[in-house]
Amino acid sequence: MIHARLTRRPSFLLLQYIELQCILARMKITKDLVAASAVPLILSVLKDGESYGYAIIQRVRALSGGAIEWTDGMLYPVLHRLEAQGLIQAHWGKSEAGRKRKYYALKNEGRKALATQKEQWLAVQETLAKLWGIQHV
Repeated sequence: MIHARLTRRPSFLLLQYIELQCILARMKITKDLVAASAVPLILSVLKDGESYGYAIIQRVRALSGGAIEWTDGMLYPVLHRLEAQGLIQAHWGKSEAGRKRKYYALKNEGRKALATQKEQWLAVQETLAKLWGIQHV
């Protein structure tokens, strides 16, 4: 009997996982929320090291389970604005295939801005959790 429960449980968990993935795949974040979250997401990705535009887009898509879909036309103006504000720096480099790429890295001012963004987003998250009756987020 125990063996039967153990063999059925992984199937049940797999079905729950697949169902969750299907729900996440159907859910898309609104443009307003995508725009509002762009700066903290970009700064957070660059916190882990320098990256280039397409890799940033792919990382955010993967972390969000496909719910956040950025385009080049959305990302690059934000990167240019962050660079103009002195939060990130850019340099040209070559990929492993030898193609030119513009790499972006977080500057010290960007780290400070990220800390501020994090505090603000956590305050919003905590407030929504209380309003929605969520115990632990």
